[in-house]
Amino acid sequence: MQEVKIYDTTLRDGTQAEDFSLSLEDKIRIALKLDDLGIHYVEGGWPGSNPKDVGFFEEIRKYQLKQTQIAAFGATHHPSKTARADENLAALLAAKTPVVTVFGKSWTVHVKEALHTTMEHNLQLIHDSLAYLRPHVKTLFYDAEHFFDGFKADREYALRTLEKAREAGADCLILCDTNGGNLPSTLREIIQVVKERHPGIQFGIHAHNDGELAVANSLTAVEMGAGHVQGTINGVGERCGNANLCSIIPNICLKMNLPCLSPDNLAKLRAVSRFILELANIPPNRYQPYVGRSAFAHKGGVHISAVERNPLTYEHIKPELVGNKRRILVSDLSGRATIKRKAEDYGLRLDKSDPVAMQVLEELKDLENQGFQFEAAEASFEILVNRAMGKSKRYFELVGFRVIDQKLDEDSEPVAEATILVKVGGHMEHTAALGQGPVNALDNALRKALEKFYPELKDMELADYKVRVLPGRDGTAAKVRVLIESRDTTDHWGTVGVSHDIIEASWQALVDSINYKMYKGEKQRQPC
Repeated sequence: MQEVKIYDTTLRDGTQAEDFSLSLEDKIRIALKLDDLGIHYVEGGWPGSNPKDVGFFEEIRKYQLKQTQIAAFGATHHPSKTARADENLAALLAAKTPVVTVFGKSWTVHVKEALHTTMEHNLQLIHDSLAYLRPHVKTLFYDAEHFFDGFKADREYALRTLEKAREAGADCLILCDTNGGNLPSTLREIIQVVKERHPGIQFGIHAHNDGELAVANSLTAVEMGAGHVQGTINGVGERCGNANLCSIIPNICLKMNLPCLSPDNLAKLRAVSRFILELANIPPNRYQPYVGRSAFAHKGGVHISAVERNPLTYEHIKPELVGNKRRILVSDLSGRATIKRKAEDYGLRLDKSDPVAMQVLEELKDLENQGFQFEAAEASFEILVNRAMGKSKRYFELVGFRVIDQKLDEDSEPVAEATILVKVGGHMEHTAALGQGPVNALDNALRKALEKFYPELKDMELADYKVRVLPGRDGTAAKVRVLIESRDTTDHWGTVGVSHDIIEASWQALVDSINYKMYKGEKQRQPC
């Protein structure tokens, strides 16, 4: 059976994405995580191009990798030099990696305008570079850059470049859709010609996503016999990105039923996806297939009822296979069955015929009519259910607050100060605090008042704050919805507030966030 090896280039090609950068330490941590995932090859960088990549290859040698082989990446030697005298090829060997990947020109346009050399000389560059490296490395890959565009421009020349790489001893020829603009049908036709010209060839695919087809093109190549697929985690990369391995891998394993990653490793996919985005400080795409937060989220009442009876009705795989989970969303489209299911998610027993379920449903629909939304504010919804069931606890009572935002002159930044009076048990607490804006000042003042009574609030922080102007009345009289995401050392949760006053909407979300933190702690301390 055809086995498909995954070649990850997140650490090299992925870092060419806009706003995506990694430190040397980040690259090491990601390489170790990819090894744990079971990725066959990890391209660490271009050792001849920058000190960070040189440092990576030196550092990664200190680790005993379980499954991954590290690859160094570089170009064919300079047209004016020999392979033996080329600094780039010397740097590839100095990286001391078991795998070396060299790219060369397949497209006549690039030969003339990028290399400024002749067609025959380019063929010699490919052959001599690979032949020089061959005795010194365990595995040698050749990336045929712009191969499909080169084939369309000059079929015979593009095929001759592959012949030179094969003659020089390349273990696998990787066909690259570098501009990312070809259709799967085009790739299929061209790959068929390559296979006819080179029977038994070991080939791979490297696709970019400029036409939103990188995953489809990669899978097409696998259908045609490719045993090597290059891409990046989450599809990061230059311009519109590279082929997304978070979609390619499960499609190969679960849809094409080809050997690739083990089931245990596949179940780590979502965690690795989030880990890399977290290190790069990039918000995850909740709508990403397989690993996105919304990939198995159900909102419509008909969908939810069907999934309750048989998940296959609206889920193409079991979410757990890729480390994800099913989520039931609550909205004005929800029914009592949804309320029941959500209550169960929170450990609360509630029959869908229970009047409490109808009360929650009616209150939910009324709140959403006012502008509330709970898809990303599940903590606020859990508080709502607890209140309806008579299980909510009041951890503090607001007596009053005042927020002042003062700007002293045209050139100075505003200074925000909040004063707050709360009642905790029988104690009155009056505090004030400054902040970066009125909401931050109010948050600081509230925490200052409560932390002496609830010291566990010290490990809680605001992770994200979003404001959206709601449709309705125009201009500054419109309602706003504030969504706050909070986190502590073990969890994260969302809360929501809505008002014509942004401070009041923020206050609602802040109160829910603190109440949920306290409630969550009490629930965890309860005996099973």
